[in-house]
Amino acid sequence: MKHLMYQFFYIPEDKSGYLPAAFEFLIMLILCIIVFIAFRKISKKQEMKTKEIEARILAERKNTNNQQNI
Repeated sequence: MKHLMYQFFYIPEDKSGYLPAAFEFLIMLILCIIVFIAFRKISKKQEMKTKEIEARILAERKNTNNQQNI
């Protein structure tokens, strides 16, 4: 049973084989963080635009309601 469990588990004698994988992982991690930050900034800008449009629509509705009541 142990033979089947550890069949694909291989640790090389030369640990320098891990360097390219670690380097690639680090690059991908940094890219993921950059993309995440960019998405948050874009989302924040869209939220501000949406709030501005909402406020403008509510102000227009309030003005039309006031004009109808007069």
